[in-house]
Amino acid sequence: MTTTLGPQRIVCLTEETTEWLYLLGQESRIVGISGYTVRPRRAREEKPKVSAFLSAKIDKILALEPDCVFGFSDLQADIAALLIRAGVQVTVFNQRSVDEIHRMLFQVAAMVGCAEAGLAWIEANRAQLDGIRQQVQALQASGKRRPRVFFEEWDEPHISCIRWVSELLGIAGGDDIFPELALMPLGKDRIIAAGAEIVRRNPDIIIGSWCGKKFRPEKVAARAGWQDVAAVKTGQLFEIKSADILQPGPAALTDGVAQMHRIVSAWMHEHG
Repeated sequence: MTTTLGPQRIVCLTEETTEWLYLLGQESRIVGISGYTVRPRRAREEKPKVSAFLSAKIDKILALEPDCVFGFSDLQADIAALLIRAGVQVTVFNQRSVDEIHRMLFQVAAMVGCAEAGLAWIEANRAQLDGIRQQVQALQASGKRRPRVFFEEWDEPHISCIRWVSELLGIAGGDDIFPELALMPLGKDRIIAAGAEIVRRNPDIIIGSWCGKKFRPEKVAARAGWQDVAAVKTGQLFEIKSADILQPGPAALTDGVAQMHRIVSAWMHEHG
């Protein structure tokens, strides 16, 4: 349902709000998107690309005459400040957990007059996540062990996964081997200085999502001292595209967690 409530000309500086507005059927409100947007694919063909992640074409954004700009995190604070000084309304979200992602989605839905539809999607997603939890519990009840998982968000230096990824991994049936780092919101605080510590924690599965760079399992397997890591010995090295899991929005809550669950449940059936 189309409504005149809320902003009518929206610029999305990150992908998750773009995908969400498309899911809500409100894509006509979007006048500009991030150049990194790949979900939905049609958005790249339909909408002007006006930003990267850490930079934006301010003049181009202003020319679009937005009545609202959506951003994400402190990393876009400088962009937000420039737009605010130019008189633009800017809403910057800072969601880092699954619950915070759901809250962000509801806030955006409410802003565009789609609170009911947004809430219905969120409740359906929560039910889907509960269904995954129940499948994992059934496997555990049958005697299957949860695997230890190293999720590598970057390779040089090694960076472990952020909170929502760690939480979704737990829902999917895996145990993050660096749970203490997942609570750190900034990548620089999730750097693992010594690869030997990853080896010591001996993950059963390694999942890579190198922020848009192709994951190279053969490079991981060839790292010095990693040949005795369980995941390397059994060939349990996988990639999940960053657009599917590192986007704190609909993608991670659907395709991202589903891919992790397939990887983990296959391991539990074979090795657990």
